[in-house]
Amino acid sequence: MVASPADAPPNTLTAEEKAAGWKLLFDGTTMKGWRGYLKPDASGLRWKVQDGCIGLPKGQGQDTLGERDLITTDTYGDFDLRFTWMVEPGSNSGVKYFVTEDAAVRGPGGAKVGGALGHEYQVIDDERHEDAKIGTTHKTAGFYDVKPAASHPMLPAGTWNQSRILVQGNHVEHWLNGTKVLEYELGSPEILQAVKASKFKDVGAFGTKVRGHILLQDHGDAVCYRDIKIKAGA
Repeated sequence: MVASPADAPPNTLTAEEKAAGWKLLFDGTTMKGWRGYLKPDASGLRWKVQDGCIGLPKGQGQDTLGERDLITTDTYGDFDLRFTWMVEPGSNSGVKYFVTEDAAVRGPGGAKVGGALGHEYQVIDDERHEDAKIGTTHKTAGFYDVKPAASHPMLPAGTWNQSRILVQGNHVEHWLNGTKVLEYELGSPEILQAVKASKFKDVGAFGTKVRGHILLQDHGDAVCYRDIKIKAGA
């Protein structure tokens, strides 16, 4: 169960959480612990810290293919990641994991293949954004373009939603507002077959486990994230 924001002030950890090994990935006031994808820091990006959230204003509504995405400075294998988010009506974003910056995401000559790649927990206004109407794998909490969420207990755009991504060994779960909506096994025949039918079919070991960064996607739309915390495993 994802804790309610009412249980504690935003962007803080309880004494129990600290004792259990939780770490804030966003302190509510700075971008400490974050940098641009393939960049040494967060300068030149659209991301701003305001009113206790790390977010984006409305832009051109296009995927920046990693150019303005934000990643954690640390990498993770097993983890329990929890975050609260809000999109404005008609907005699109996403939280990616297993994101690397090595040759695995590059094609011939070193060119980037589709930008900052990783397994994406879709964050979108299902009701209004056109991408969410393409198919069920493009709706909120799905493993983007690979596996849909079983349900979508999303609160309306303009209100806060709570999410969780859990990785334990090869087992992955997506949660939305306290409900487990998706689970899958990394490297399983089901997932590898789904990857072959997705836009990631030519991307190396996509669908298997790699140690990588957590990423917040700039898709050119307005979005805010807060209460981003992680309990790291191996």
